[in-house]
Amino acid sequence: MSVKYTADQQRVIDTKNKNILVSAAAGSGKTAVLVERIIRRIMDRENPLDIDRLLVVTFTNSAAAGMRERIGQAIEHELSLHPNDTHLQRQAVLVHQAQIQPFTASAFIWCAIISRPSAWNRISPWRRKRQSNS
Repeated sequence: MSVKYTADQQRVIDTKNKNILVSAAAGSGKTAVLVERIIRRIMDRENPLDIDRLLVVTFTNSAAAGMRERIGQAIEHELSLHPNDTHLQRQAVLVHQAQIQPFTASAFIWCAIISRPSAWNRISPWRRKRQSNS
C-alpha cells in the first residue's frame, strides 16, 4: 500500500540541496514526511547521503525512536533487495548512531553552539563572569 501525501508534504519530501524546517500541527504527518525525506536522501542513487550527516530533531522520545526504527526497516528492506550495496550496508550500521533526537534544552544549546559558537557567550552568564575575573 502506497502512502498518499498532500502537495505540501510531497514538496517537503522532494526538496533537495536545502536545509528545511518542517512545522505543522500535531497529527499532520510530520514524522512520516521526515522519515520519507530521510529515506530518499540516503537511498538516492545519484547523490546518496550518509545518515550520520543529518541532525533530525523531533518533539518526543517516542517520535525519535519511531523514526529511527522506520528508517532502519527501510534500509534493511532495500538491503535485502541489494545485499552487495556497500552504501546500504554502511547505512545499516550508521542508523544506530544517527542524530535523531527529541528537542530538549540541551539539544537547543548544542544546536546554538554549533550554528554560532559565539552563542555560548550569550547563553552562559557564569562563563562571562568567570572570563571577566581573569
